[in-house]
Amino acid sequence: MRSDLPLALPGQTIGLFGGSFDPPHAGHLHVSREALKRFGLDRVWWLVSPGNPLKTNGPAPLDRRMAAAHALVTHPRIEVTDIEARIGTRYTAQTLDRLISLYPGVRFVWLMGADNLAQFHRWQRWDWIMRTVPIGVLARPGQRISARTAKAAQIFAAQKLPASHAPLLARARAPVWCFLNLPMVDLSSSAIRARGDW
Repeated sequence: MRSDLPLALPGQTIGLFGGSFDPPHAGHLHVSREALKRFGLDRVWWLVSPGNPLKTNGPAPLDRRMAAAHALVTHPRIEVTDIEARIGTRYTAQTLDRLISLYPGVRFVWLMGADNLAQFHRWQRWDWIMRTVPIGVLARPGQRISARTAKAAQIFAAQKLPASHAPLLARARAPVWCFLNLPMVDLSSSAIRARGDW
């Protein structure tokens, strides 16, 4: 195991929460805490990405986003990382492929907001991701209906785990996904940027 990467032991369940975090905010923290509790995860790693391939404009510099995320996160089981920059991956499928080989025996769960599920079918090798790791989808304001009608949700409808069984997600065999409605924190990075607060 590389010394510049987070520690995870075989048998642990790690939620991977990827994104630009441009900027990180209380909504990210809220979703992470809920994922820890509701999915029964050992830890959540924030994967602060070098850049989002689906966005035309690049984010703020990585070191600035990492510093802001470190300043925000105080929970002992939420870890801020720049794994993708360190292992040289840009797409989620590449990142998962590398993490699975770097951490044998660790059970990863991909975490995403409902807004990402709505356009998940545009991600590179999205169906491979779905068949490789459990996926936890967390509701965001205004995105419940679009997520439920998403192409990925329809194709993998039979693999949806009821929210009442959410604690089983991390140990379930992929393909499996679970959609959780959460108390809303109506914050978004784009709104924060639009206000000029970043």
